[in-house]
Amino acid sequence: MREGVGRLVPRPLDRLRSIKTKLGVLVAATVSAAAFLTWIGLYHHLGPSRTFPLAIVGALVLTQVLARGMTSPLREMTAAARAMARGDYSRRVRATSRDEVGQLAEAFNSMADDLASEDRLRREMVANVSHELRTPVAALRAQLENMVDGVVPADAATLGAALAQTERLGELVTYLLDLSRLEAGAVGLDLADLAVRELVDDVVEQVAGAARAAGRDVRWRVQVTPPDLRVRADAARLSQVLANLLHNAARHTPPGSEVTVRAGLGARRQDVVIDVVDQGDGVPAAERERIFGRFQRGSTTGTGPATGGTGLGLAIARWAVSLHGGTIAVVDSAPGEGATIRVRLPARGPRADRQG
Repeated sequence: MREGVGRLVPRPLDRLRSIKTKLGVLVAATVSAAAFLTWIGLYHHLGPSRTFPLAIVGALVLTQVLARGMTSPLREMTAAARAMARGDYSRRVRATSRDEVGQLAEAFNSMADDLASEDRLRREMVANVSHELRTPVAALRAQLENMVDGVVPADAATLGAALAQTERLGELVTYLLDLSRLEAGAVGLDLADLAVRELVDDVVEQVAGAARAAGRDVRWRVQVTPPDLRVRADAARLSQVLANLLHNAARHTPPGSEVTVRAGLGARRQDVVIDVVDQGDGVPAAERERIFGRFQRGSTTGTGPATGGTGLGLAIARWAVSLHGGTIAVVDSAPGEGATIRVRLPARGPRADRQG
């Protein structure tokens, strides 16, 4: 049950759908009560000195009862806002009326839910970032201490392992900077008409070189139909998306297997569809949406999506694709294939750019 709704104050006017109607009913009820008490006083010959004070007190009591129910959501919102200022996002407002104040209470509760979710995500992100930074730093420190103490020689293999940890640390920092820029809306798009085949070939060449340096035995295949396929996009951002997907596929595919990049027009010929297909274990249906979150990895083992990476590549890929007005998702694979991640982009660029 939601916390912070306070005492259940009577709200007899909640069924009315307008604050103006409520105020009219309040005035009418107050005047009627005052007139009725005046009539009773005069009927019983109490005299004006006792009848009028009795009528005024009765009208004030009725006004207090009705008005308190009308304004109780506002008082609850004030208390909840003060609690939020102290970091307590659990307070909610009892939204039972149908008027403008009730709509405001519902909007306030929705905002409180969003703030609580963002606060939880922020705390989780700080914890995840601390963990992800600590892992390569601790490994690098241990390797350097071993070399300083003479436990292991400072040969090419040891220095290569230290370099790998340094590269992982640099990759994480770069991902975090990209993610913060994307979320802040500080990343613009330098749109241009791009030849898809040329762009994919360049990215595959870069990732293949990195895979060879990491000792991964992966074969690459590129299929673009038609060969002169073009898309209006930001070359740097689209290259980043493809590089993240290809690095991810290279980590998850078995040694000696193949990673395929397929590109073509969508069914309505208004979208460019790019599939990155590996031959790994695939992604379970229950995790297809979750893996695009920050610091999320699949739960499978072996060559599945759980191994390697920082857990930020797919999150950044989704942000970059959304900037282009496109989508990215894990789709069903053909028999004999592993995971298939599909990027769908408007061939003519984002809608705002087309309108401009």
